Amino acid sequence: MIRLTIPRDGNVLLWLCLGLSCVVSGCTGASSAEYHEVEHVPLRTPVVRVFWQDRSDKSLKWSDVVEVDGEMALNASQTVTGFPKLDAEKQELVQMDRIDDLLMVGIRDNDDGHLQSGWVAIDTGVRCESHGDHFDFHYPQSPESIRTCLDAEQGNPAHLYIYDGAFVLANDQKNGFTVLRPAELLNPSVESPGQFFLGGGEHITLATVDGRVAYSTWIGGGPNSGRVDVVDLSSPGESSIRYSLTTPTGGLHGATANSGKVFFAPQDGICWVQADVELTGTPETVTVHQLSLGKDEESDRPLRTGAFVNHRNWVLFTTGVGDSSALCLVDAEATSPKVVQLPVNVPDGLRLVTPEVTVTAGGKRLAFLFQDRNAGDVPEQLTIVDLDPNGDRDLSDAEIVKTMKVGASQVEGHYGHHSIGFDSEGRWAVFSNPGDGELCLLSLKDLQVKARFPVGGRPTTVLAYGSQESDH
Repeated sequence: MIRLTIPRDGNVLLWLCLGLSCVVSGCTGASSAEYHEVEHVPLRTPVVRVFWQDRSDKSLKWSDVVEVDGEMALNASQTVTGFPKLDAEKQELVQMDRIDDLLMVGIRDNDDGHLQSGWVAIDTGVRCESHGDHFDFHYPQSPESIRTCLDAEQGNPAHLYIYDGAFVLANDQKNGFTVLRPAELLNPSVESPGQFFLGGGEHITLATVDGRVAYSTWIGGGPNSGRVDVVDLSSPGESSIRYSLTTPTGGLHGATANSGKVFFAPQDGICWVQADVELTGTPETVTVHQLSLGKDEESDRPLRTGAFVNHRNWVLFTTGVGDSSALCLVDAEATSPKVVQLPVNVPDGLRLVTPEVTVTAGGKRLAFLFQDRNAGDVPEQLTIVDLDPNGDRDLSDAEIVKTMKVGASQVEGHYGHHSIGFDSEGRWAVFSNPGDGELCLLSLKDLQVKARFPVGGRPTTVLAYGSQESDH
């Protein structure tokens, strides 16, 4: 008997002809009376590549979601090639994000950066080709680390942003931040990529506008309470701060830019200023606008937030606990922005985390808000919001379309929350259940979980890239 295995490229005719040729020539010694069986090997078509942080060993894992005979599966997970071996007790993976095919993840330690902190840049191994009205995705290679910067001089970053086509990494202990451009990271001749700018301090959140000006915050009290440094991005180094402004309350944790305005998250509500891209302002001429989010009825404390997400001209964030929980939306294009609040029913013991937003293949604009465990044993949930039910680009009529149970988080301080990532064409989402060592595949068409993938460890932050692999 001759058994032929059809290769992945699916060139069945060629291989059948080769097999028959062997029979005719007698190269196998088989009798002409024997029949010839072709073994079917399922084609594994990549659907999306998934990266996730594993807190069990502080590694960065990856795998491809694949389609096998119409069913969704996950290839065996692997650690990204070349990713540094971290101290599982003393170091943490922090935020990660992607520009095109390049992914970056921040790393901090529990010794104020004196152990080893910094960043790792990774080639995702995914390639995107533009074909005019659509994109084709290919998966020609495995991911690999191409740059690593870990030492005692990186200032223990906690926050990583993407602004104006560059990665922006906060260097907390150095009271500044570093701008890292993909072209430098991908160029081996550039030995020390990145430009450092002084600005912000202690636990920095920041925003940049048009690659010209940055607003970098101070989280602490005392003389720096509510301080925001306005930084000239054409002047790297120690002389980059042009002036500083002060918000009405301190405790700043959160900043973003949208539609020529910069937003901050102090202890009371949110604040915004007009972006000073010409750097002609002074502390006396800048007007800081404050928008109240109300007060918590039980504690009587003012409501606040801790992080922002942008979608088009809208700024999104969450606030409150229990009965005061809400998704908040602000139209940054408005002359006088107002806060639109969408109440979310959150049981005691759970708390909303920062929303994640995507546009589906069907054109729906959806926000995903996990309700993670804050205390007790209440089952955790995922709330899905249709941001634009009537399709007019005005998100003020956003409405909840589904709340579903999810697996367990494993929240420890800032870490261990659920996380969700989206494929590049709005067909699939992948979210993590850290406490269950599990990833789940969610259809963005019907908002149903289609597959659960036990990956072990403690999968937390998730990033997805690519879509169905093209066959041409």
